[in-house]
Amino acid sequence: MNSTKDENMEKQEEKVTKQEEVNNHEEQSETPASEKTTEESKELSPEEKLQQSLDEAEKRIAEIQDKYLRLSAEFDNYRKRTIKEKSEIIKNAAEKTITAILPVLDDMERAIANMQKSEDAKAWLEGVELINNKFLKILSQEGLNKIETEGADFDTDYHEAIAMIPAPNEEQKGKVLDCVQTGYKLNDKVIRHAKVAVAQ
Repeated sequence: MNSTKDENMEKQEEKVTKQEEVNNHEEQSETPASEKTTEESKELSPEEKLQQSLDEAEKRIAEIQDKYLRLSAEFDNYRKRTIKEKSEIIKNAAEKTITAILPVLDDMERAIANMQKSEDAKAWLEGVELINNKFLKILSQEGLNKIETEGADFDTDYHEAIAMIPAPNEEQKGKVLDCVQTGYKLNDKVIRHAKVAVAQ
């Protein structure tokens, strides 16, 4: 009788032990699931992701706008500086040319003073020729050169025909016979065409 009771108690204890093991196993298996739930809760919702993207885009736009404003200001300063430098170059170039011409003005003053004292026309002519040659030399140093017309073929790049004259012979047809006004080039750029009479 006692042995039967003991067996029943042992069976019940075994059932309790097995139940506890089952419970423990279920708790262990549920633990990762609860951890997964926690991890899922850490993930951003679509609205939060959208807000995050919007914040990043606004930050990027602000950076680009700041960069654009800086570049715009730098370019504006560069443009102003370039205009100023160009103005100074033009001003200094004119100053250089005028300074180079001043000796010619000095020679002209001396020539006029001497003309008043002398009646020798030949001396006047020689003096004026010297001044003219000096003046042309200075202008040549500044890049100014006369367009040659004597015996040259008529060229619309350098000449302007103001008269057409019958050619004395066949060889002179299309050539410049006379120059009415001298033309000039400045550094190979025509600044005034030579006005000429052309044989036809």
